[in-house]
Amino acid sequence: MKPVWIIDDDRSIRWVFEKALTRENIAFKAFSSAQEALTALDTEIPQVVVSDIRMPGESGLELLRKAKQLHASLPVIIMTAYSDLESAVTAFQGGAYEYLPKPFDVDHAVELIRRAMEESVRQESAAESSEVTPEILGQAPAMQEVFRAIGRLSQSHATVMITGESGTGKELVASALHRHSPRAGRPFIAINTAAIPRELLESELFGHERGAFTGAQSMRRGRFEQADGGTLFLDEIGDMPSELQTRLLRVLSDGHFYRVGGHQPIKANVRVIAATHQDLEARVKQNLFREDLFHRLNVIRLRLPPLRERREDIPLLAKYFLQKSARDLGVEAKRLSEATLKYLTTQDLPGNVRQLENLCHWLTVMAPSVAIEIKDLPPELRAEAATAPAQDWVAALEKEAETLFNRGDTGVMNDLTRRFEKALIVKALAHTGGRRIEASHLLGLGRNTLTRKIQELKVDGDKGD
Repeated sequence: MKPVWIIDDDRSIRWVFEKALTRENIAFKAFSSAQEALTALDTEIPQVVVSDIRMPGESGLELLRKAKQLHASLPVIIMTAYSDLESAVTAFQGGAYEYLPKPFDVDHAVELIRRAMEESVRQESAAESSEVTPEILGQAPAMQEVFRAIGRLSQSHATVMITGESGTGKELVASALHRHSPRAGRPFIAINTAAIPRELLESELFGHERGAFTGAQSMRRGRFEQADGGTLFLDEIGDMPSELQTRLLRVLSDGHFYRVGGHQPIKANVRVIAATHQDLEARVKQNLFREDLFHRLNVIRLRLPPLRERREDIPLLAKYFLQKSARDLGVEAKRLSEATLKYLTTQDLPGNVRQLENLCHWLTVMAPSVAIEIKDLPPELRAEAATAPAQDWVAALEKEAETLFNRGDTGVMNDLTRRFEKALIVKALAHTGGRRIEASHLLGLGRNTLTRKIQELKVDGDKGD
């Protein structure tokens, strides 16, 4: 991992960091001025920068500005005395990762540096994956509609609501909307509101001031501030607690918010994209979601189809995921046999694209040979597939019967029986090339019975005996 840079004209501060980082086995470099660091920045890239604001020559704010021009995703922590809080605000507007007030607690400083290092590594991984990974795969008409919508919406600043079942790729679509927008050069920040404990979510979204609650040892920027000028993706918005729905509505209405424990309004220049797998209209009726927030978020709705509505994409997606898993694991890529591909396209895969990706990773590790057969699929998928055809046609029959009943039709039994028998006879004759004797054996009917039914049901395509 690349070193952490410490920049401060105060030798004692540099000494404190040198001792603390050495104890934690964190590589570092120390500089006594911003100019020294900027010179080194021409040939090196640190993992994290920790810089004082006030130094002889160029200030820490100038260092921040130039460092961000060269490396936009580089986390920069600004050190400041309490009297420099106004400068700290300026630092955040310039893209600082966090600020560290002096005098500081050494353990807290190290914890902050570690957090910034993790963020830096995450940003690097995201950048690498975006270089080799196609944004979204899909040839089905339903996905082509999604692509067209992304194209139309990318140049807009309108709030977008993405709906779809779990695993359909809602965050990928949100990321694509950001990457193709005028905000592409600014941060894309994603947060799953259902994955964060209720008591922490407010601070996570809006940040907090030092001392706002027990454990708040320093001021912290929330996701809205981190996404300034860019896009904030709020996943699983339907699970947001009601009190935070009110705060979110205020931000969307006037673009301002307060940190937890704060008294100064902060301007948020953020495009919000929300997503949910839930029926928000139903939650509104149940008083679980604010109706005014729903309408504020639901400016433009984009529905992602489940995989069962785009089965023709399964071969394309499976091939890609198998190649990706092989590349990640450093092994030979496996492939699905034609029979296995056909088998998979009949499955509903309730986990959608994410389930298919996990399946391909499992097969890369567990399948015994390069060519994957049906018997190589996980037992639970084979069991589901074995019963699926019977369940599917029975469900379809039940649905058709319900439609006829609701329409007020009579004689439904005779109608459906005739259609059922005709379908079976047509398929049997097609399978035998129209030869009745063979078809009668397949159906378990006598030859004369089959001939009579062919005449009664007006079946075409048989060749007699």
